[in-house]
Amino acid sequence: MPTLGIDFGTSNTAAAVMAGDTVFRIPVEPGRETLPTSVFFDMDRKRTLIGSAANAALIDGREGRFMRALKSVLGTPLMREQRQIGYEKMTLLQVVARFLSTVRERAYDATRLEFDAALSGRPVRFHPDPARHAQAQLDLAEAYQLAGFKTVSFLPEPEAAALTAGRLEQRQLGLVVDIGGGTSDFTLYRQDADAIHVLNSHGVRIGGTDFDRLVSLAHVMPLLGRGGDVRNAFGSGTTTAPNAIFNDLATWEKIAFLYTADTRRLVADLAKMGVDQKAFDRLDEVIDMELGHDIAFAVEAGKIAANDTPQGVIDLGALERGLTVPLSAQALGDTLSDLTADIKEAAYEALGDTAPRDVAAVVFVGGSSLMGTMTQAMTELFPQARQVRAQAFTAVSDGLAMAAARLT
Repeated sequence: MPTLGIDFGTSNTAAAVMAGDTVFRIPVEPGRETLPTSVFFDMDRKRTLIGSAANAALIDGREGRFMRALKSVLGTPLMREQRQIGYEKMTLLQVVARFLSTVRERAYDATRLEFDAALSGRPVRFHPDPARHAQAQLDLAEAYQLAGFKTVSFLPEPEAAALTAGRLEQRQLGLVVDIGGGTSDFTLYRQDADAIHVLNSHGVRIGGTDFDRLVSLAHVMPLLGRGGDVRNAFGSGTTTAPNAIFNDLATWEKIAFLYTADTRRLVADLAKMGVDQKAFDRLDEVIDMELGHDIAFAVEAGKIAANDTPQGVIDLGALERGLTVPLSAQALGDTLSDLTADIKEAAYEALGDTAPRDVAAVVFVGGSSLMGTMTQAMTELFPQARQVRAQAFTAVSDGLAMAAARLT
């Protein structure tokens, strides 16, 4: 019975299966080996769009409900609350299942094999709390079953990536640094003859969506009124605008739940009483026109631009013609400095009793591992190690396919 290896990610998803001794990556979209973990419920066409089609529907301004970063909600009560989502009433668990079902269908289209079994990647820790971590894995297992898989097993994502890292000299040590959309995971392994031996794994709940959140809060939300003064409804004086609305607007998985009557009333009051009228008018526009995800995509694009060039910008033209925010590589690094330090510390903790100088290779996995702040932090920690970046986006799914073949 063939087993499909699936790397269900916070931002992107990939799948693979072994074809003889070769990894075959499922073309989860035409000409692509990765699929944005995005879902759009199209109100006009009564259809559920997945991946790039979902992103395009949002950017085109179609009427509907967009969702991303659903992996971050696993293990929370939100997963099983039934709610009206676009044109249907369903739970977030069912939304994840619909996404995974699409991956399964596309795997069938590419291979003509019925995949009843899945080997899924998982973070070393979904959540720091053990009970929530266990619940998150139960949630994801149920979503796979709802998607049509009869059996599902799990392998920590960095352990899967270690299988693809390339040979080291016998007895040498390697460290997988897997920084995805929602978590940062690390696996220390040793090369033993023709196999690898996992020595230790460690993870923290920090990822690319957290980078986006900090960039948004520091560089975009002040333009919408964050930190601004609001006149008191009775009497003189002012108070600071509540942070909660800005925190949610900067958090991928919370944006879809902002457009409620209560939020609209709060924002209308802020627009009426805010001292910086233009800023709070922008906030009112974002909520009224449901532009939260447009802002989030602009922040993500600006982050990537600043990582690739000394000077980037966050283009907020979807909100206001010509509105941009400069974001230099230096400013990006400063904004992410605390998270970078936390990730660096987590990488060190993954070593256990091993000295950093004994690590021969650092294997970067996940798009966020390629951020300049991350590679610099790992260079500082492991100055003598060889750095491997070849398959940052598909290493986990490749490793899952290899591991699945060994199980069958």
